[in-house]
Amino acid sequence: MKIVVCVKQVPSRDAPLAIAGEGAWIRETDIGFEMNEPDGYALEEALRLKEKHGGEVVVVSLGPERAKQTIKEALAKGADRAIHVVDAAFYKLDPLASARSLAAVLQKESADLVLTGLQSDDHGFGQTGVLLAELLGLPHATIIMQIEALDGKLKLKRELEAGWFQWLELPLPAVLSVQSGINKPRYATLKGIMAAKKKEIQPVERATLGVASEATQTIERVYVPQKTKKTEFLAGSAKEAAAALLEKLRHEARVLS
Repeated sequence: MKIVVCVKQVPSRDAPLAIAGEGAWIRETDIGFEMNEPDGYALEEALRLKEKHGGEVVVVSLGPERAKQTIKEALAKGADRAIHVVDAAFYKLDPLASARSLAAVLQKESADLVLTGLQSDDHGFGQTGVLLAELLGLPHATIIMQIEALDGKLKLKRELEAGWFQWLELPLPAVLSVQSGINKPRYATLKGIMAAKKKEIQPVERATLGVASEATQTIERVYVPQKTKKTEFLAGSAKEAAAALLEKLRHEARVLS
């Protein structure tokens, strides 16, 4: 089974973020970067499927030169090889343009299974996996909490609302968006880190893929929310004030149903 995992590098969760001069993105100098957390769960699930069924795990990442740090981490954990779609201005791409770029690479891989994290920790659109499946013409399921591969098909457990789950089957090949918490991601061992140095990282310039990059959606402005305080006194008797408070909690704060 050939499994491709799409992995994104994002700013570290504890990085001190500052807005860039044009106000459309953050300033990326002097901050750390790490593997997108949901993608880490997808990678771990791919490695477990490989250990159970055999095959190959290929990592694909779209990003600037620094993304190699995250790619090497994936290789150190057990991925077999990687494809780096290089684009220094990848943050300007919308989900559709990103998916088109990844699809152009994946069409040549003929993977049995493509895994993505549910969403990214930076933009958080949660669209790339869905769009990728459509572009590849493959069946897709999202919010996946369990994967079982058997007889050329997948048995999947999806997380729904209010604590409910759904079981379904998909044929292979397929694209899945994996929910965080599906497993416990492993750490890279010293042996894995040393082995990663010999594994292939194939660079592909995104500009050479011949895919459209015109944005269908744009980020107008990135800003830090302003903290505000508001105090309101509820007049009347204790019973009237309690009733008014209940209405505000239910209809304004929406913390009561």
